[in-house]
Amino acid sequence: MSEKINVTLKVWRQNRGEKGQFKIYQAREIDTAASFLEMMDIVNEQLTLNGEEPIAFEDDCREGICGCCGAVVNGKTHGSHERTTLCQLHMRKFKNNDQIVIEPFRAKPFQVLKDLIVDRSGLDAIICEGGYVEVKTGNAPEAATTPIKRELAEASMDAAQCIGCGACVAACPNGSAMLFTAAKVSQYVLLPQGHPERTQRALNMVNKMDELGFGSCSNEYECTVACPKGIDVKNIARLNREFIKASLTSHS
Repeated sequence: MSEKINVTLKVWRQNRGEKGQFKIYQAREIDTAASFLEMMDIVNEQLTLNGEEPIAFEDDCREGICGCCGAVVNGKTHGSHERTTLCQLHMRKFKNNDQIVIEPFRAKPFQVLKDLIVDRSGLDAIICEGGYVEVKTGNAPEAATTPIKRELAEASMDAAQCIGCGACVAACPNGSAMLFTAAKVSQYVLLPQGHPERTQRALNMVNKMDELGFGSCSNEYECTVACPKGIDVKNIARLNREFIKASLTSHS
């Protein structure tokens, strides 16, 4: 049976372009079966009834698929329970009378829009530089006409699990988007459909990442630990190889 707990929330409040600060809120009689975001909904409902401004946070599917939700909970992205997004974090992970510190993802390119909501459009901009495949329109060819090795197909699907939540960027001490970019490059370069644009894809996506102010990778591995989908750092090695080969080809 689920229990009821009381917790104290220390939440970062900030309007865009203004100086932020932590504020204290009490969450009373919270069911331990509730998700973290459901707890936030309960707190916001009480704040609204009291005539106070509710805490702004981002969410959508609440099934760990869309990548919209994201915050740092007690110093860890998404609460950093293995392969868990914020919406999949449950209150049973906390104890009665715990203090929970909640703040937005911290990274130079992630500007705070409101409270726990940050601007992650930089990740979209990286995808626009090559995170797609150009193919002729018309009927899709039969799957059997394009044989793909099983290990390559599985590696591509593993990379394609990335939901673009930005936890890897927030967890990295350099604010690097290497794991995100590597996942998007890997999911295409491993398949024959992604080969025609592979040179420009690697160059354009890495250059855009640098242009937007994301940091460089220093192999700290916090990114893969924080990733709710467990994207492997081997993809970063693959991205480095693709970028070096593309740079040499372009220079030649």
